[in-house]
Amino acid sequence: MRINVNDLTFGYTQRPVLKNVTFSLTSGEFLSVVGKNGTGKSTLIKCLLKIVAVPNNTIFFDDIDINALKRFYHVGYVPQKSEITYEFPITVNEFLSYAYLKRKDAYFTSVINALDLNPIYNENINNLSGGQLQRVLIARALLNKPKLLILDEPTVSIDNESILALNNILKKLHNELTTIILSTHDLEFAREHSDCYLVLNEKYEHRFLSGKDYDDVFKYI
Repeated sequence: MRINVNDLTFGYTQRPVLKNVTFSLTSGEFLSVVGKNGTGKSTLIKCLLKIVAVPNNTIFFDDIDINALKRFYHVGYVPQKSEITYEFPITVNEFLSYAYLKRKDAYFTSVINALDLNPIYNENINNLSGGQLQRVLIARALLNKPKLLILDEPTVSIDNESILALNNILKKLHNELTTIILSTHDLEFAREHSDCYLVLNEKYEHRFLSGKDYDDVFKYI
């Protein structure tokens, strides 16, 4: 999926968060969005997902204004774990089954196996560790074969085993030409995957850098 962001400015009440952000991704590119807390990484993701309202003619998926899209097909989203709350009991099985648009099949099973979810398949979501929950959220995002995968700080507070599993999945998706946008503080993790970087700073400035310019990332954060 191709992504184009043109002169995106967004703020809450009178406080700007993003200012004149512009970048483009071709299908299959891996972008890491990096910067300190409060520089707008999560806000950018909310804009991309229409969680907050954005002006017309600022964000395009495959040359279509996102405001013209009634529903996002083939877009997977892995939110920060801190955004996930449940007020009723639900198992991993139920959580993933509700997210799948088709009857369970070989692909559904392959996702479960790839993320090693069988041991916790019938566990209540509320009883999972941070790493286990992260793997479940990734599985949900992958079930409908996204052409665009957006992840918001997926490596925070998860164990090394879960980071390794995430690493392998992202490499596979990257090789399959899934477009990936990752918001992260983990620059070493980003370096392993990224074709390009969007660096946001506290002055509402941004820099779009190629993967080979990794060392320049530190100049602008």
